[in-house]
Amino acid sequence: MLKEISIAELVPGMYVNQVLKQSGKLKMRSKGLVKTQATIEQLKQKGIELLEIDITKSQVDTSAKSSSTPQSSLRDRRAPSKPAEQSNSDMLSAANDLYLNAVMIQGEFVDQLQKGSGADIEKVTQVSQGIIDAIFDNTNAITCLTLIKNADEYLLEHSVSCAILMGLFARHMEFDKALIEDLSLGALLMDVGMATVPADVFQKNGQLSKQDWQLMKGHVEAGLEMLEPIAELSDVTRDVIQNHHERMDGSGYPVGKQGQSISTYARMAAIIDSYDAMVSDRKHQQGQTPTGVLRKLLTDTTLDQTLVQQFIKCIGVHPVGSLVKLKSEKLALVSSAGKTDPLSPVVMAFYSLRTQAHTEIKRIDLAKSDDEIMASVRPNEFKMNLTKFFREVFIHQVP
Repeated sequence: MLKEISIAELVPGMYVNQVLKQSGKLKMRSKGLVKTQATIEQLKQKGIELLEIDITKSQVDTSAKSSSTPQSSLRDRRAPSKPAEQSNSDMLSAANDLYLNAVMIQGEFVDQLQKGSGADIEKVTQVSQGIIDAIFDNTNAITCLTLIKNADEYLLEHSVSCAILMGLFARHMEFDKALIEDLSLGALLMDVGMATVPADVFQKNGQLSKQDWQLMKGHVEAGLEMLEPIAELSDVTRDVIQNHHERMDGSGYPVGKQGQSISTYARMAAIIDSYDAMVSDRKHQQGQTPTGVLRKLLTDTTLDQTLVQQFIKCIGVHPVGSLVKLKSEKLALVSSAGKTDPLSPVVMAFYSLRTQAHTEIKRIDLAKSDDEIMASVRPNEFKMNLTKFFREVFIHQVP
């Protein structure tokens, strides 16, 4: 059941079906659940005046006539109560559930696209919105998941991780939330065309033949073709999908654009795509340390170096989720950036290199400790299945 309301009547929990009238130039998605008052204020600032809501999909009581109810009392009655403060374990568990659910829905969506059976973009859009909400509400927990992956699910997890990284990057750039959502959705979808590339080509260990390389490069146009029937995708989202492999010197594909002919959004996508590909384990290659990859990005002249520096400021010298070796001969996961010193983040130590055994998880603020990070390391250096340990032990015992 649809209902027409003014922007003044919009409250958290309502499901917007479409914008009916606006004075600004903001391109808002045609559908979506409004979750926070901050989102409503942004819509007001961008000139949204009249909307159509779907009562059946809204999570508040929309039956009352707003004309007879003062707006202040309506908002008080419908606004969700402030949630209780969550523990680190609760936040990591929630982020992990969101991440795994996103991977599952992304997989189903790609299968539907391949079969031409009416892919449900609404579910994918909701995944993207959930990621953005987590970035705003639970930043460290959702960021951590970008470095805890399963090599067997690389393509799907790469897409979800890129959506998270793009959301983080766009927020750091102080873009408005509607734009952040469009960019994150673009990052989530930019590699759907890889489903058309044969596995033996994608997983090939060594240099690709000319024919193999043409198949790889074809994933961009294949993805655009698969997504063409989905009218809800914004121009920004399509730009990210189409141009994330273009490079500043013209060496990219599919067109070979260069310099300012590549949008800021596509240049951002190129950075996060490159970063996540290099830090991730795959069946045919081992991932590199995040710190090492950031150094490589700083020397890659095919990328926008001004944006690379902003990306490093965004995720930190030691990104959240990084595995690090401490001076105290312990292994730890970075859990949050250092507030005063980027080289001294907060970490969770969990393994003793002296005894070669797991220990009780201990929180250490390196800015207030004599301990320090000696190196960024990879789990395989210690024959460690970090993904299994993280999901089966760490998130349940972290203080």
